[in-house]
Amino acid sequence: MRITLAQLNFHVGNFTRNRELICRAIRSAKDQGSDLVIFSELSVSGYPPLDLLDRYDFIRECSSTVQKIADECVGITAIVGAPVINQRPGGKKLFNSALLLSEGKIIFSVNKALLPTYDIFDEYRYFEPEKSFSTFTFKGLKIALTICEDLWDEQPFDNEFEKTRLYTISPMEELAKQNPDLIINISASPFSYSKVKAKEEIFKSKAVRYGLPVITVNQTGANTELIFDGASSVINTRGEVVHRLPFFEEQTFTFSLDDALLQGKAGEETGPPVISLIHKALVTGIRDYFGKMDFANCILGLSGGLDSAVTLCLAAEALGKEHVRVLLMPSRFSSEHSVSDSVELADRLGVRYEILNIGKLLGSFGETLAPFFEGREEDITEENIQARIRAVLLMAFANKFNYILLNTSNKSEAAVGYGTLYGDMAGGLSVIGDVYKTDVYRLAHHINANGEIIPRHILEKPPSAELRPDQLDTDSLPDYSILDSILYQYIELQKSLENITVPGADTALITEILWRINANEYKRYQAPPVLRISSKAFGAGRRMPLVARF
Repeated sequence: MRITLAQLNFHVGNFTRNRELICRAIRSAKDQGSDLVIFSELSVSGYPPLDLLDRYDFIRECSSTVQKIADECVGITAIVGAPVINQRPGGKKLFNSALLLSEGKIIFSVNKALLPTYDIFDEYRYFEPEKSFSTFTFKGLKIALTICEDLWDEQPFDNEFEKTRLYTISPMEELAKQNPDLIINISASPFSYSKVKAKEEIFKSKAVRYGLPVITVNQTGANTELIFDGASSVINTRGEVVHRLPFFEEQTFTFSLDDALLQGKAGEETGPPVISLIHKALVTGIRDYFGKMDFANCILGLSGGLDSAVTLCLAAEALGKEHVRVLLMPSRFSSEHSVSDSVELADRLGVRYEILNIGKLLGSFGETLAPFFEGREEDITEENIQARIRAVLLMAFANKFNYILLNTSNKSEAAVGYGTLYGDMAGGLSVIGDVYKTDVYRLAHHINANGEIIPRHILEKPPSAELRPDQLDTDSLPDYSILDSILYQYIELQKSLENITVPGADTALITEILWRINANEYKRYQAPPVLRISSKAFGAGRRMPLVARF
């Protein structure tokens, strides 16, 4: 039997585009003599459709598109993912389904049983969980078809509280009782740099446990803040990856199932370095955010610091240098290098830049406010005014020339509130808001791996907001290596205060950092969408009450 994996980039609610992608892949697979072509979870609607699933017209369009795809399946069979109306008398109104299409009809369907409700997932809000399990026979083989979490009932979790097993039932255990010959898993699994290896190990362990080959098809591309890594795979009964599709790329791959069963590894296969995956993820996230929203051009403030430099490099790669513009907005506190380093970087990338000195504007604000601030020392108020002046200028260019403003704040700053609301926190998309400062440095070195793009001085100078004389980040924050370790343990691992241990950080410092994280939740609540590359990004996957005290 010949099988085609179709790892494609779907767009939520864009039924015409999704149907064309699917049908094109079906025709190509048919030309290659394929018997079965497999697409990812909710491929018809795109993932995640969220509250669009509450709209009957959306579901009606899903059904219509499924039928059009089925009409294409003549002489070939396809597996697609789609929301399907629950016809049973009780329960939620929809199922998250995998549909087997052949000769213009739906000949078999499977509904997802394990509906995740952690992190960014909220599937039980929309879908009814399946409680019965059946295999289907195709070309003489009995196939166990599973949807994402249904094969991932045992997951490794990092934090102190989670159990290894999230669910009381294992769909694959139930399917195994029917003696299948093959496991197929379709998913729309977002990228997380800490979960790449663990996810593959789950598939490999299932193949070994059940003595069955495992075929996985995952979505690629990005929808809003979620980035999907693809990396669909064919795994033999020994738990060896026979073939893996690329990360963050569309690709179809046709193979003979007999060959896959017999073939072993040619050697230990290693995936790309984590920092390379993060880089590709962020470029994919920017490109799809703009492309799927029909945006073309972006603007950002280039400060001479590391964060804006890395963001610029990513944007130029994702959109092309001709679609990126930067503003340099020095004040009397800006160092000479801040401007010269920014100009050097912009020139190296071939990006258009403008220099707007904000000295006069800051002076005007000072004169206007002087009668009211008389007798009071300059403090964070004046610092924030500078950041907000810059945001006003950036948004003026964005409005006038139809740009989207990219936010350049990193995760370390966002975590502790080291940013100005309606100032440097402004933007339509936060590019590195899920990247800790220490990893921003790693990204910069990765960008410079084949030659210096980001000027060396940007990498070597101490981080500074340059909002007051001789200001350094370390005036307000511990060294980033210490800070990021505290943040990771508290945010990603969800450790409690007494269980966070960081060399060089005493209990008083850790307590202060945790207080700052919690006290600045209101700022993050108003931040732009953040491209997600970790297991716990700020935004939809981390829901904290603003007025809690804990």
